[in-house]
Amino acid sequence: MKDAGYTTYTQRSYLGDVNEFLEALGGKSLESVKKFHVVSYLSSVRERGVSDATRNRKHASVSCFFKALIELELHNVNPALDIKKSKTDKNRAPVYLDESEMVRFFSAVEGKHRDRNLAIFLLMAYMGLRVGEVHTLNLSDFNSERRSLSVFGKGRKWRTVPVPESVCPVLERAVNERLEPKRNKEDAMFISQKGRRLSIRSIQQAASETFERFQMDVPPLQRTPYSSHKLRHSFATMLLRKGADLRTVQELLGHSSIQTTTVYTHITSREKEEAMSRLTIELPSFSLNGQVNEENKDEMISQQI
Repeated sequence: MKDAGYTTYTQRSYLGDVNEFLEALGGKSLESVKKFHVVSYLSSVRERGVSDATRNRKHASVSCFFKALIELELHNVNPALDIKKSKTDKNRAPVYLDESEMVRFFSAVEGKHRDRNLAIFLLMAYMGLRVGEVHTLNLSDFNSERRSLSVFGKGRKWRTVPVPESVCPVLERAVNERLEPKRNKEDAMFISQKGRRLSIRSIQQAASETFERFQMDVPPLQRTPYSSHKLRHSFATMLLRKGADLRTVQELLGHSSIQTTTVYTHITSREKEEAMSRLTIELPSFSLNGQVNEENKDEMISQQI
């Protein structure tokens, strides 16, 4: 995975899944592992109540493991190869914050690293960055003169994202007040208290704590399951609501397929009702026996003409 350029976060997730799978085998040799054993492991994972997406990732991890063994000439068969993926919910409306909620969320950013965390959340909420992309940002990626940010995203692809005028000073302040790194050559834009590149887990934890303060007045059972990734959902939803075309949103989000971007095209019931209310519907008045009243005949004929 390291040789193929997988991120450290993905490496950690996949290795964790593979170790879990190997433990589930109970000492069974890899030569004796069949498709049945992989399916059995995935079924046990599902029974624990994990999401379909997590189950599919664990499937991909195990498949990647056997594929690597085959490529390294240490094994001959991939028993996870032809196992079907779990069906995930489709056309489910994403969880997001609207603009008024976004203002309240940013007001909930607190603590001694407030400026740093505020800059991080702005990058996700108003520029659509993934948490992993924020983690890998370097000082050299930010061009304050051109107000642009070079982002290294999924699939080892670079994209350039314009920095909104209101976000620029916040980002500049975070860079200027950047914590002293442990290594002199550390180019990471965001530094942890320990002087290292801020980890993905630390970013997620900061977001989780902020969302908790954001929903402090909401009863625990009624709280929305927000996460750092929901800020990216909010960005995409806001763009589409303001009339941005799907292709532009795809480029800004760094999606390889426009089909992935279509998940953000959901609109609220209120917007559907408002759209329907704009229709002017004129119907002829019918009698009980289904005949058109005489007084409406002339009007109908004129409309047809």
